[in-house]
Amino acid sequence: MAISLQQAFGVGSYLIGQWVRGKKRFPLVLMLEPLFRCNLACGGCGKIQHPVEILRKHLTPEECFRAAEECGAPVVAIPGGEPLLHPQIDEIVRGLVQRKKFVYLCTNAIRLEASLDKFTPSPYFSFSVHLDGLKDEHDKAVDRGGIFDIAVSAIKAAKARGFRVTTNTTIFQGADPKRVQEFFDFATNELKVDGMMISPGYPYEKAPDQEHFLQREQTKALFREIMLPYNAGKTKWEFNASPLFMEFLIGDKDYDCTPWGMPSYSLFGWQKPCYLLGEGYAKTWQEYLETTDWSSYGQKSGNPKCTDCMVHSGYEMTAVIDSMRPQNIVNSFKSVLSK
Repeated sequence: MAISLQQAFGVGSYLIGQWVRGKKRFPLVLMLEPLFRCNLACGGCGKIQHPVEILRKHLTPEECFRAAEECGAPVVAIPGGEPLLHPQIDEIVRGLVQRKKFVYLCTNAIRLEASLDKFTPSPYFSFSVHLDGLKDEHDKAVDRGGIFDIAVSAIKAAKARGFRVTTNTTIFQGADPKRVQEFFDFATNELKVDGMMISPGYPYEKAPDQEHFLQREQTKALFREIMLPYNAGKTKWEFNASPLFMEFLIGDKDYDCTPWGMPSYSLFGWQKPCYLLGEGYAKTWQEYLETTDWSSYGQKSGNPKCTDCMVHSGYEMTAVIDSMRPQNIVNSFKSVLSK
C-alpha cells in the first residue's frame, strides 16, 4: 500500500470533518517551500531563477508551523529548491510531525545520505526522492551526470535505516513508455520504495526549458501506453496517488482543477492560485481563499495557461473528493477484493 493505514485513516477523517462542517474549499496538501535555493539546475524547474538575494533567504521554522496550522492541511509536502540545504530543516520536520502532519520531504538526494542522522523514522514522515527515470533519463533531466547513482545509494541507505521513501517522477514529451515501465519495475523491485508519484510536466513561466512539456492529448496517450501493464494487472507498482487520478491521466476520467487543494506557501506568502502560476500572493490563508478569482482557473475557465495542465497539484484533490462518493467507495472495495 503506497500510503500507510494511519495516513489513510487520518486523511479520510479530515475530509469527512470538512464536509460535515460544510466547507466548500479546503486544502489536502500544503506545499511548503521553505527556500528556493538548490544544488541542481534542472531545465524543467524555475525555482532557482529568482534573484540571488531571494535565493539566500529561507522561512523560519515558526513561519512554517504557522502556515501549516493556518490552513490545517493533514499532509505537508516540503519541496524547494532543495530542502536539505535549509539549516533548520530537521527542526521543521520534527515540529510538523509533532503536530501530527504527514510530512513528505522532497529531495534530489544529493545530501540525503549524509543527512539521515538529522531525522527519525516515523509513520508521519517520508522522504520523497526526485527521480525522473533510469540513469540516462534522470541524469539528463537534472543536467548532471552521476546524480541517479547518488540518489539510488541514498534511497537504499534510508530504507535500511527504517525510513519511508517514495519517488517523485515528472514525465516529459518524448519519454519512452518502455523505459518508464522499466523504471517503475526498478523502483518497486530493486529499491523497494513505499510508493511512486508521477505527473506530466507543465510549462510554467519560470522553467528554462519550455519545449518538452506535454499537451493534454499527448499526456493521455503517453500515460495510457505507460500504464498498460499496470491496468492489465501484470505489475505490482504502488502509486502514491488516488486511483482515480491515475484514471484521469489516461483519459478515463474528466476532471477540472481544484488548485486550493494543494496550495503553496513560500517566502512570498500564499501563491495564487497554485505553485505553477504566478498570479500574485496573499499574506494569510483566508485572504488567499477570499481574494483569488477561482473561476479564472482550470480547464473549464478557458484560461490558456490552464489548457494543458494535468498536474497532480491541481487534480489530485479533485480525484480524492470523487473517490469519497459512495459508489466509488463501493467500487474501490470490489477492486481490492478481486485482487
